[in-house]
Amino acid sequence: MKNIIIMGGSGHAKTIIDIVERENRHRIVGVLDPALHVGERLLGHPVLGGDGELPELVKRYGIEGAILAIGENHQRAVLAERLAIRHPDLPLVSAVHPGAAIGKGTTLGEGTVVMAGAVIGPDCRVGRLCVVNTLASLDHDSFLEDFASLAPHAATGGNCRIGRGAFLGMGAVVIHGIRVGEHALLGAGAVAVRDVAALTLSLGVPARVVRFRRADEPGWHAGPGHSEAGSG
Repeated sequence: MKNIIIMGGSGHAKTIIDIVERENRHRIVGVLDPALHVGERLLGHPVLGGDGELPELVKRYGIEGAILAIGENHQRAVLAERLAIRHPDLPLVSAVHPGAAIGKGTTLGEGTVVMAGAVIGPDCRVGRLCVVNTLASLDHDSFLEDFASLAPHAATGGNCRIGRGAFLGMGAVVIHGIRVGEHALLGAGAVAVRDVAALTLSLGVPARVVRFRRADEPGWHAGPGHSEAGSG
């Protein structure tokens, strides 16, 4: 059983802690989040500081891996890049809830998190540091590229491609064979019936582009009547 560190201390991190404990494959030595106070506890695990303390903590606790518990895609990518430079030998650990269903022939990239009730169909490819959230579904032969995420209850048909850093909001649907471009955001409850261009925000049924967006814009709460706001 490897010692690992959880990097991030939000509600998303709590969900990941729960998954790791249920998997019982790794031992969590603590949590890193500069927004929290050292000595606080998150679901029973001590806050040990920020990522600046990581070199010392790796030595002290024999840390053999890290999970990036950052729900927002761009922030997760930035942290991953920083870790790759500063700690190239520290593996990124994946976490898959025992209640998730992973189809035959499907591959998961390093650092990816799959939450309770999620379904990933056969012969799918899920890239590095993706998030497949609670009760989300990626159907057969689909590709979820690096740093992309599916919010709770988001679903795709088969043979879909969800681009790098793209985000499907809560309850969003992508029908069979559709491509969603890099860093595109499909708002909560939206239904994509045609390809979605990169770097766009699309809302509604059927989904329509309402504006362009930057790759670093958060978008957890985008949906009908809402602008992009919040980071989860």
